[in-house]
Amino acid sequence: MRSDRGVAYAGRGVAAELTTVHELVRTNNAVLITAIEALLKAAEIPHLVLDQHMSVLEGSLGILPRRILVEETSIEDARRLLEDAGLAHELRPDKPALYAELTDDAVLGGRLRLKQKKRGHRVGHDAILLAAATAARAGDRIIDFGSGVGAAGLALAMRIPDVEVTLLELDPELSSLAIENIERNGLSERARAVTLDVAGPAADYAAAGLTPGSADHVLMNPPFHDPSRQNVSPDPGRRLAHAASESLLVDWIDAASRVLHSAGSLTLIWRADGLGDVLAALGERFGGIAVLPVHGRAGQPAIRILVCAHKSSRAPLMLLPGLVLNGEDGKPTAEAEAVLRGAQALPMSGR
Repeated sequence: MRSDRGVAYAGRGVAAELTTVHELVRTNNAVLITAIEALLKAAEIPHLVLDQHMSVLEGSLGILPRRILVEETSIEDARRLLEDAGLAHELRPDKPALYAELTDDAVLGGRLRLKQKKRGHRVGHDAILLAAATAARAGDRIIDFGSGVGAAGLALAMRIPDVEVTLLELDPELSSLAIENIERNGLSERARAVTLDVAGPAADYAAAGLTPGSADHVLMNPPFHDPSRQNVSPDPGRRLAHAASESLLVDWIDAASRVLHSAGSLTLIWRADGLGDVLAALGERFGGIAVLPVHGRAGQPAIRILVCAHKSSRAPLMLLPGLVLNGEDGKPTAEAEAVLRGAQALPMSGR
């Protein structure tokens, strides 16, 4: 039986209980099917492989495609799992209706609630780490570049009282959600969202009240995946949020330099293997650079870097001890929990 959003099926022995499922992958590559099944099993995501015996019955081994179906309650997790594994190009197109749905999520241990799209770019650890790494004090003026639904900027506003935050976002839908998130978290008096291209001209910034030298801090989580080296998501929202052009980092840092006053600071998060690109883009305009590596698991190479730089500073670069998100047992470390759930600042923000 087909529903309007997928396939409804009943498992053996539970004929009265129907479950809606969605097609995750369709392929005649048996090795790929086995690999994806292993990923889903490891993540404990329920799934079903259809047509796996059909090609044998028809005498056409390997010609007819097999399909992997996933329950509706797990489809978002399954798609993200395959995207993170570099298999985004194997995913079946999703139903357009799913992209418009919203979720209501709690971050910072429930201190901040965010409405965001169920599909597309979703708030993760990066935004919260970025907020924790941003040095700010009460009364400071802060701009969050590429803010999405406002996670980083609003997390910073929840941690530090009386800061003024402006969220810049190119996507009007995400900008609208950011406005709603500002209101529902009681931050309307000191936060606002502006629909604006970070790499746009100075005149656009001025029209939004963001004149040169008007900000104390800029924080940014730019798209940093290299499309020439990594598979990018077929979802337009995730692709825009994750895939970077060659000039994007330089353009964003140029914009930050323009809006920061002479002693302002810039904080950004980037992929760990791109440290050289970040330092080159900062150039001679920024100094006093602090770099904090972020490790997904104890004993493993860093996956992210948090970088804090000060405009016009001539202080030397400082490499800080890394932050480990998960121990060897796979459980979150106490240090990570203190930041991600407890709203604790990272040490670089006290420089």
